[in-house]
Amino acid sequence: MSADSGLEVRMPRLSESMSEGTIVRWLHASGAEVERGDELAEIETDKAMVSFEADAGGILEILAEEGATLPVGAVIARVGGTAPATGAAQHAAAPAAPAAAATVDPAPAAPPSAGRTRRIPTSPLARRRAKELGVDLADVQGTGPGGRVVRADIEAVALARTPAGAAANGAAAPAPPAPAAAPSSAVDTRPAPVAVGGENGGDPRGPVTVVPLSRARQLTADRMSESARTVPSFPLTAEVDMTRALELRAGIAELGEGTVVPTVTDLVVAACGRALREHPRVNASYREGTVAMFGRVNIGVAVDATDALLVPTVTDVDARSLSSIAVRTRELADLARGGQIGPADLEGATFTVSNLGMFGVTVFEAVINPPQAAILAVGALRRLPREVGGELQARPILTLTLTSDHRVLDGAESARFLRRLVELLERPLALLLDHPTTSEESA
Repeated sequence: MSADSGLEVRMPRLSESMSEGTIVRWLHASGAEVERGDELAEIETDKAMVSFEADAGGILEILAEEGATLPVGAVIARVGGTAPATGAAQHAAAPAAPAAAATVDPAPAAPPSAGRTRRIPTSPLARRRAKELGVDLADVQGTGPGGRVVRADIEAVALARTPAGAAANGAAAPAPPAPAAAPSSAVDTRPAPVAVGGENGGDPRGPVTVVPLSRARQLTADRMSESARTVPSFPLTAEVDMTRALELRAGIAELGEGTVVPTVTDLVVAACGRALREHPRVNASYREGTVAMFGRVNIGVAVDATDALLVPTVTDVDARSLSSIAVRTRELADLARGGQIGPADLEGATFTVSNLGMFGVTVFEAVINPPQAAILAVGALRRLPREVGGELQARPILTLTLTSDHRVLDGAESARFLRRLVELLERPLALLLDHPTTSEESA
């Protein structure tokens, strides 16, 4: 490479498991001058949407178009040297697309160009929805965290238009449920949903809408399929009397404004941290005839984000206080729901907790996320009749289901872990201690 050809920009490795990435959007046009530290593009990884920065300043020459999926290390652009020749415009075909629309409707073409210098924080699904509805992001007031524009903001602007204007932009009918539930990593890199079949022929079930999976959902599907094929799993279910745990929450709430009150999920995560430290084989992974037991207890907590199901990781849970866990889970949940979470917060988990109790689900069996050895499913908190001291009382009961990898754990090992988990939740003051207590069963 000649001295004036610039520094090669390669597809970065943005997570441990990343082998390739998809260029969602270039944040500058080819030929633009950028400085070191400027965000160059948004990349979709197997975990999240991430912006990456320039390592050097100079003239940007784009070599890979938006929507291209390339392996880690592939050259996607150059920075430095002199401005690219006229042929370089071909490399900027994707960023220049909004300007091409000026021959039809000049008005909307200017804002995308201005957006290169003043970036409007927007979720990927909101950007795609804006394109579908013809909404100018500059006219949208974001209601997400930090003023981020989310899908609902786009649709609200579209609905405020005249019926004729909305119809002209394809917004006459609401989006079908499946596309609206697409994950945050769903981007405009695949064909739009396609209706197949007609009223008088084709599929006997009627018109079929084919919705392409985002790359993240495809990887999730592959992982879950791999888990179902290769992991011999078994579930164990136990009940927890949450009376004392709820009393602890109420006592913390009485401390007044500014106190972070732990949720039921926070209490479960804290108890898991202590139990995993005492039962290290659960905090492990199967590796070709061996068991790798991890030195850190990092728990993934499933979050129902606006555009996706994400699993941020709370690190070193066994060493954190209950209040620290509560604060961190809220921080990660806010980042996930705001579409601002990065790969570093989505990797490194050694165990996962998934809570569907807020949806009224009482019992369910979660699928193990390889290479983890187990996952805990948390059901709804219910008041059920239980015998206490010879009397029948209504008690708050929580159902926990532990799914384990039989290559790593046998039934007795998983049962001991689950029993310790129940003990910690039924006697939650142990969660306030600086160090985990010792269980007789863990000896």
